[in-house]
Formats: sequence, C-alpha cells, structure tokens
Amino acid sequence: MAEEPPDAKPAIRVSAMPADSNAYGDIFGGWLMGQMDLAAGLVAARHAKGRAVTIAMDGMKFHAPVFIGDEVSVYAKLVEVGRTSMQIEVEAWRRGRHGDERQKVTQARFTFVAIDEARRPRPVGIVA
Repeated sequence: MAEEPPDAKPAIRVSAMPADSNAYGDIFGGWLMGQMDLAAGLVAARHAKGRAVTIAMDGMKFHAPVFIGDEVSVYAKLVEVGRTSMQIEVEAWRRGRHGDERQKVTQARFTFVAIDEARRPRPVGIVA
C-alpha cells in the first residue's frame, strides 16, 4: 500500500514556479525548506498566541524531487510543547500539475520558541 498524506488540511499549498528551480528544472531544496518553515511558523504562532521563532530543524530528509508546476502541500502538526518551545512535525507532498498521484518529498521536525516584544523567550500561550 502506498503512503498517503496526513489526514488533515495542509497548512500551505503552493505551485512550484520556474524562479524556484535550478538549471535542470528541479526545485531548490532551500525553497522547499522555506515553505516548510512558513507552515510550521503558522502552527507555532497560533499555538503560542503570538510571535514564535525557528530555533532548529532536525531530521530533514529529501525523498523525491519537486518539479516546476508541481502543487506542493505542506502539512504541519504540533507534537510537543515545553515551557517556551514547541516541536512541529512537517511533511511536504507533491502532486503533478495535471495528475492525482501524490508523493511525499520531504519531512523534518522544527523547533520554535515563543518570544515577547523584546524578543526574549516567554511561556507558550501566555500573551505578553
């Protein structure tokens, strides 16, 4: 049985464009990491009830390339909460522009820290 995307709505869905690719038509890994960071940041900010910043990314694995025109869906799930930090599992999936087959292209765990207006760590969920 083929692997299926998470049973949730993606945090972000975007089309990969020519400006996001190398000379061979493959999408840059850095662009994909940026989309994953944006998706994780949405989840972190919502849970923190305010500003949260990326402090680490662990276990980044690229499984397959993304091509120009692919629809990229990024799923982000809060998996652990500390006093000031949050761990978010992120997966990115591709779908060809004219097809229905989906394929996981990468995954990673992001760590975010909730911060106050002075950019110091603050307790998660407590608005400064």
